[in-house]
Amino acid sequence: MNRELKVLLWMTGIFLAAYFIPFDLPAVQAALSEAFLMLQDYAREHVLTCLVPAFFIAGGIAVFVSQASVIRYLGYGAKKSVAYGVASVSGMILAVCSCTVLPLFAGIHKRGAGLGPATAFLYAGPAINILAIILTARVLGVGLGLARAAGAVVFAVLIGLGMHFLFRNEERAKAEEAALAPEPPPAARPLWKTAVLFALMLGVLVFANWGTPGTLTVHLTDGTTLTGLRAGEEAEALLLKLPETEETVRVLHEDIVAREYTPSAYTTLWQYRFVVAGVLLLALVVVALLWIGRPEAIAWGSSTWDYAKMILPYLFGGVLVAGFLLGRPGAEALIPTGWIESLVGGNSWGAVAIASVAGAFMYFATLTEVPILQGLLGAGMGDGPALALLLAGPALSLPNMLVIRRVLGTKKTLVYIVLVMIAATLTGKLYGTVVGP
Repeated sequence: MNRELKVLLWMTGIFLAAYFIPFDLPAVQAALSEAFLMLQDYAREHVLTCLVPAFFIAGGIAVFVSQASVIRYLGYGAKKSVAYGVASVSGMILAVCSCTVLPLFAGIHKRGAGLGPATAFLYAGPAINILAIILTARVLGVGLGLARAAGAVVFAVLIGLGMHFLFRNEERAKAEEAALAPEPPPAARPLWKTAVLFALMLGVLVFANWGTPGTLTVHLTDGTTLTGLRAGEEAEALLLKLPETEETVRVLHEDIVAREYTPSAYTTLWQYRFVVAGVLLLALVVVALLWIGRPEAIAWGSSTWDYAKMILPYLFGGVLVAGFLLGRPGAEALIPTGWIESLVGGNSWGAVAIASVAGAFMYFATLTEVPILQGLLGAGMGDGPALALLLAGPALSLPNMLVIRRVLGTKKTLVYIVLVMIAATLTGKLYGTVVGP
């Protein structure tokens, strides 16, 4: 599609939306408000601490990691046990959401990683978030937590192998081109120095996004004190699971006077997460000044900017659309949550498939899928649809799909989405049959 046709289609779409959308209806106005509130939440919670470090890591991969190294360990001819093994457990190290993983995925794919290992990494990054799996087990039950962990690891490998098989001819051609490429020049610095640079960048990303501790005490305006497990947060309230009754209560933010977190090593790290991230960032700046020459630094900055230009417009646009249609956790938008609740009851094939599709298009910030599932389970959602949503939702979203299409093209993106939905549906149905009534 040439550029002029794209411009025409965009202009036509905007005109039709402006002409036909009934902006005077309260439901549409509420949905528009949710769209921009969701974009604001995304900007505040994800861009500076998640995406910016991820962009610099992706830019660093493009500049500091040789293409030969990527092809050797993740390329078409790489040993599959190594390539898929590394890709499928990456989420245990990177606590990222479906959008933050995109610059990293684009970086390794651009440097020559095979389509199979790259898409395994793309799925595993957000799906095998160790914090999310622990929270799932504690809030939704050990069964769902274990099923989510096992399903995510197996999914990553199977989806990667499926993409590799379906596009094996293209991958083989790419491998042959890489084999004919001239030998890369020797590395500008020893391998250990490059490893230190990336370890510091990953450290900044991980510690800046260190998850909120689970157990806490809240003091309310009426003098009440509640202690329990933090089960997530909605737009206007904190969800707290009380250990005595196993009941989850919804506490409005405006009623909370103070929060106290149970002392532990994890809590201490969380309280000083920005200090730790700041120290690592300072160390990164120092070693970069000592080890990176001006030409490399310029190339690093240029590559980082290229990834930002490629990804951010699609992410922001996708977040706006997702907010307009589905809203933030705990808030209503154009599509009422009651519709989804009414369609995912029980463990039928239809309920599981709808949960997979709905989860794939919804946007979940890291850990927010747990309180959303908790509300849906309370409204009658079956165990099978719950697992299907947990496996499809965190790894996919409408903003995520738009960026993947920008990197892989329409055909491969559609295949990837369909594979995720099919795998989530089959696994959810199996789980619902085994544990359901």
